[in-house]
Amino acid sequence: MNPPVAVVAGAGPGLGRALAQRFIQGGMRVAVLAREASRLNALAAAIGPDARPLVCDLADPDAVGATFDRVDRELGTPQCVIFNAGTYRPGAVLEVTPQDFLQCWLIGCYAGFLVGQQAARRMVDRGGTILFTGATASLRGSARFVNLASPKFALRALAQSMARELGPRGVHVAHVIIDGQIRAPGGQRADPSGAADAQLEPSAIAESYWQLHAQPRSAWTLELDLRPWVERF
Repeated sequence: MNPPVAVVAGAGPGLGRALAQRFIQGGMRVAVLAREASRLNALAAAIGPDARPLVCDLADPDAVGATFDRVDRELGTPQCVIFNAGTYRPGAVLEVTPQDFLQCWLIGCYAGFLVGQQAARRMVDRGGTILFTGATASLRGSARFVNLASPKFALRALAQSMARELGPRGVHVAHVIIDGQIRAPGGQRADPSGAADAQLEPSAIAESYWQLHAQPRSAWTLELDLRPWVERF
């Protein structure tokens, strides 16, 4: 019997890599999706043979559909799909260009809809898990964060609507708020004050995603907040 399949849409060297590694550890094969082929192939090689790199522009509906079809053919129907893509171009609202705003929206929300829809079509009435990566900006818009808060607010609403619609049909949809800075690969594990674990560890976040996927449906989580112990909220 072939192992179960997961998809990480928006795979990078930090959280994306940790997610792929944790789901592989759980006995799954993982398709990792990103737009840049060279970086994606290097990432998959670092993760190991159970990671399948698939180049995909997540904001292109035709590309997303074709990539999910390829996952079906080459790996099998996914049981878990994680939308982990996003971008942020900082700037004051008086300075943000319409092009930058649109690009952040396309990657941060529209791509989430495209990925979530493809996942839902495969999981409805047969079960599965769809997880969306959110941020502090999912809950409040701060100064100079208009390019991040707007799509993150919308992604949260997308997750809520999908959960209410798809839950009764066996699909667990959850939204994870990452409230704090994720430690970069090779980055420090403490802040300048000397506090240990002052940043979110990618592997610790990935463990929470795995637990969401493994939850019994009698007690599903819709939204989960993750933050380091020193974070103010």
